[in-house]
Parts: sequence; structure tokens; C-alpha cells
Amino acid sequence: MSSPRIPPGETPPAEGSISSAHQERSDGGIWEHPGVFLVAIVVGAVLVAFFFVARAAGW
Repeated sequence: MSSPRIPPGETPPAEGSISSAHQERSDGGIWEHPGVFLVAIVVGAVLVAFFFVARAAGW
């Protein structure tokens, strides 16, 4: 007896597999709030720029 035909693009059923599907990790983590990193980078850049302006002005 031949095996049933499986349409293109579909995965055939696994035979004899005893493992369960892996758990996908949830989205987010450290990248949940990228605005926080943007603000930290901008504030750091402004502080460094202010340091150079203060040295040039002789403060």
C-alpha cells in the first residue's frame, strides 16, 4: 500500500516521535522597550557633547 499523497508545502505527520513540541520563548525581553535604549543613548551623547562645549568655553 502506498503512502497518502501530501500537498506541496505541508509537513507530513511524524511517525514514532515521542518528543513534544519545543516551547517558543515569548517576544520582548530586553527589546520590549527600545525607546528606553534610545533615550539612554541620546542622553549620553548630550552629556558628552556638553563636556566638550564646557571645556571649549573654559568652564
